[in-house]
Parts: sequence; structure tokens; C-alpha cells
Amino acid sequence: MASLGAILKHPDDFYPLLKLKMAARNAEKQIPPEPHWGFCYTMLHKVSRSFGLVIQQLGTELRNAVCIFYLVLRALDTVEDDTSIATDVKVPILIAFHRHIYDRDWHFSCGTKEYKVLMDQFHHVSTAFLELGKNYQEAIEDITKRMGAGMAKFICKEVETIDDYDEYCHYVAGLVGLGLSKLFHASGLEDLASDDLSNSMGLFLQKTNIIRDYLEDINEIPKSRMFWPRQIWSKYVNKLEDLKYEENSSKAVQCLNDMVTNGLMHAEDCLKYMSALRDLAIFRFCAIPQIMAIGTLALCYNNIEVFQGVVKMRRGLTAKVIDRTKTMADVYGAFFDFASMMESKVDKNDPNATKTLSRLEAIQKACRESGLLSERKSYILRDENGYGSTLIVVLVIMFAIIFAYLSANHHNN
Repeated sequence: MASLGAILKHPDDFYPLLKLKMAARNAEKQIPPEPHWGFCYTMLHKVSRSFGLVIQQLGTELRNAVCIFYLVLRALDTVEDDTSIATDVKVPILIAFHRHIYDRDWHFSCGTKEYKVLMDQFHHVSTAFLELGKNYQEAIEDITKRMGAGMAKFICKEVETIDDYDEYCHYVAGLVGLGLSKLFHASGLEDLASDDLSNSMGLFLQKTNIIRDYLEDINEIPKSRMFWPRQIWSKYVNKLEDLKYEENSSKAVQCLNDMVTNGLMHAEDCLKYMSALRDLAIFRFCAIPQIMAIGTLALCYNNIEVFQGVVKMRRGLTAKVIDRTKTMADVYGAFFDFASMMESKVDKNDPNATKTLSRLEAIQKACRESGLLSERKSYILRDENGYGSTLIVVLVIMFAIIFAYLSANHHNN
């Protein structure tokens, strides 16, 4: 849970954080008893705690399919990410990965920490995959095959142009959007969404991650991972790694804003995709990460800290997004508020200011024209600091401590 200082600064975070903590514990208790399914859900919570929580929104059959889909692609991504694997070894594995998922005995040791465990014991994932319905298996195989081929292509090719950037993001994330749309349709709960809208859902998330993770990727050992397109960064510096040096901070922020502006082009498609969803569980599963993405872009925009460390939403705001995202009115409200936050940060002297403002205004217009903005309560822009609320939180915490102390003494007596 968040620190006491963070809660005192944002007292309205307390209850959503408490609910999130309880939901996380509940999710861990619901891990299936079968060894292979137990492994899969345990690994899911280890490689992505937030995704492990969001996936709990789904019904059992679809949840199992999405869990395996996610782990298969995380394993594929682990192979791609491991810069210590020789290219002549890596490329054939990526290309053949869609066949390995049918092999209960296949595994390949690579990655670190929990990802190494996933790869070493991949037979559990294959065993679970083979228990899914045929329609789910075919969707997962198709996307894995296409993604592996795309990753192999970019092992031997740098991201030079914006078209390259979009193509790379399509392979590693747009295809995830297409795959999820296929799984939703296979469940019988949703119509099959268009490839263009599904692709944008993935690209919006992936571009956000690429922007946020600049420093981690550029400092990767033994070899830097570079996904920012040369067509953008070469306007500001001679080498991509130059962006992290203090003497280039002004140019670095301009380049960052250029990258964020590029990412914003997918926001309207995401709103269209989500507005067409019928099933509440699927809607929440899709909407929560998208709100997190535009929130992260709002924090990253015009922020030199992207080149100095990790920039991410505070835990309390994340908990609020998870707790309060229930309707399209909530989504439109969050997109509108985060777009407004970015708008307030735009420097008129920034070389991309006009384009940035145009894209932000388009997002705000789409939100306004939905007619739903009046149906939601903003929790993003309004001031949450107040002595009254803070005092209540302090009293609640003190009461909890006193209650725990009295309970302990009672048991001792």
C-alpha cells in the first residue's frame, strides 16, 4: 500500500487503496489447485500484478484463455528482450514459438528472475493451453505466429522511420489487441472489433510504455534497447542515448513531447473501441489499462524526469482508476481530464505545440460529444487536499492501531 505521507497528501486515496489491497489478497487466494493452472496464475501475479488484478474481472473460461495468451506472449517477449541470446539462436525460436506452445516438454532457459522461472517451467503453460477450447487455441496460435515473425524481423532491423515504429508496435502490441478481440468474440460475449481499432488499443499502450521506459531500455546491459524512431529523435540529438545527458535536457524534453504527441493519435480509436463493448467485465478489463496509459502520458509530457528515473502514476490514483472505472462516462471523464492536464503543460514555444494541442482538443471534443461528461465525478483534477479529510484518515489509522493493540492484549490475556 502507499506510504502514510502519500495518503495524507491525497486522503481520498485511502479507501480505494484498501479495496485494492483486499482484492489482491482475494485474487491470490483464488489460485486454482491444479499444478499447471496454479503455476500459470501464480506467474501471472508475479510478472504483472496489475494485469493479474484486472484479469479477475473476467469470467472463468475467458479469464483462463486471456491468462494463457498473456503468459505465452510474455514468454515470447522474454526471448526477444534477452540481449545475451545470439541472433542465430533467437530468431529461429521466435519464428517457431507458435509450435512450441503445443509441446508439453518444450522449455528454453533465458531471462531473469520470475521470467526465467516462466521459461524454465513453460511446460505448465503448454499443458494449460492444451486444455483451452479449440477456438481459443487457434486465436492464440495465430497471434503468436505473427508476433514471433514480426519480432524476428526487427531483431535484424532498427526502428528508423515512424512507419517502422508503428510496424514494430503492431507486431509486439497491436497484435495483442487483435488477439484479445478474437478471444472476446470466441467467448460469444462481444462482436468482432475491426483490426484498425484493435490495433490502436495495443499501440496506445505500447507507445506509452516505450516513452516511459526510455532510461531503462537505453541502459540495458549488455546492449541498449532502442525503440524511439530515428525520424523523431534525430531532429534533437545525434545519438538516442544523448537524451539522458543533462546538457541536452531542453532538446530531450522537446523530443519527449514529440513522442507523446505521436502516441496521442491513437486515443480517439481507443474511445471508439471501448464504447462498442457490451460486457461489463470485458469493458473494465479493457478500459482500466487505457486510462492508465493516458494518465502516464500526462505525467510524462514535458517532464525531464523521464530521462532521470521512473515516472508513473501514484498507487492511490491507480487504485482509484481500478475502483471507479465502471462506465463509458468514467472513461470519457478520465480521458478528458488527463487531456486537460496535458493541455495545461504545453509550452507554446515547443516545436510540436500546435500539433499537440490539436490532438488534445480532438480527444476533448470526442469526450464532450459523447454527452456523458456530466454523468461522472472527476477524481483526477480536483483538489483532494483538505484538513477535514486528512484528519479523518489520521483518526481511522489511529483507531486501527489502537484496535490491533487491544486485540493483541486481549488474546494474550
